[in-house]
Amino acid sequence: MKRKKLFSLFLLVLLTITLTACGGEPAAEDGDTAEPEIKDLILSTTTSTQDSGLLDELIPIFEEETGYLVKTIAVGTGKALEMASLGEADVLLVHAPDAEKEVEAAGDVINRQLVMHNDFVLVGPAEDPQGLRGLTTAQEAFTALFENETGFVTRGDDSGTDKMEKGIWADLGLEPEGAWYIDAGSGMADTLKIASEKGAYTLTDRGTYLALKDTLDLDILFEGDEILLNIYHVMQVNPEKFANINAEGGQAFVKFMVAKETQDIIGEFGVDRFGSPLFFPDAK
Repeated sequence: MKRKKLFSLFLLVLLTITLTACGGEPAAEDGDTAEPEIKDLILSTTTSTQDSGLLDELIPIFEEETGYLVKTIAVGTGKALEMASLGEADVLLVHAPDAEKEVEAAGDVINRQLVMHNDFVLVGPAEDPQGLRGLTTAQEAFTALFENETGFVTRGDDSGTDKMEKGIWADLGLEPEGAWYIDAGSGMADTLKIASEKGAYTLTDRGTYLALKDTLDLDILFEGDEILLNIYHVMQVNPEKFANINAEGGQAFVKFMVAKETQDIIGEFGVDRFGSPLFFPDAK
């Protein structure tokens, strides 16, 4: 009996020594998520994802699931892409496909994935002095604004919205200038506020307008032209090109944005308030 007790004690000591030699920690159970080595993650994104409230919905879920701490820098898409080219962000969520392709071709970003879309709309005073409601194409609407020198507020910040607006003027061979063409040099929320205060027109993404509609004296006056489609992609900044990039965090965010669960949330976001979503999920 004494020998059995001594043998059991020997086995206990041997097991303790073995666990200590292996690190003394029990193996992680299935489903446990390891803490990331680098927690801070810099997300550079367009103001529309912030002003619409979408990121307020998604980022806490991402942080809870992954352990990353997201620092969101909401700027125009042009500035966001510039940050990527300087290695000043880890991951991007933007909406200027042509400009994105240029940065991708330069090797500044990788893993570019389609996330969602909504559309751009022209908004202005309810009385619609230029009669945009009766027009059928965006070109007609912009031409009417130009020819009548109707008050128009441009973002002027090289954002995706600004690129869309400037592209339409350029396609029409028009160069808007003068007192009627007001340069906000700001994000979408501030641009909408200025247009509302001045009784002017402006181009906006639908999501930001709907999110702020109750604070504005602006109506949607033109919509539906296919050229006004507003497409969002997510992408990592290339860690092989820039030092100190949180590559694992960037990859995790891209994966999160195109995951079915996230896409379902995007598809429902805004439905309870507006009767339809502010964005439509596109990831396959």
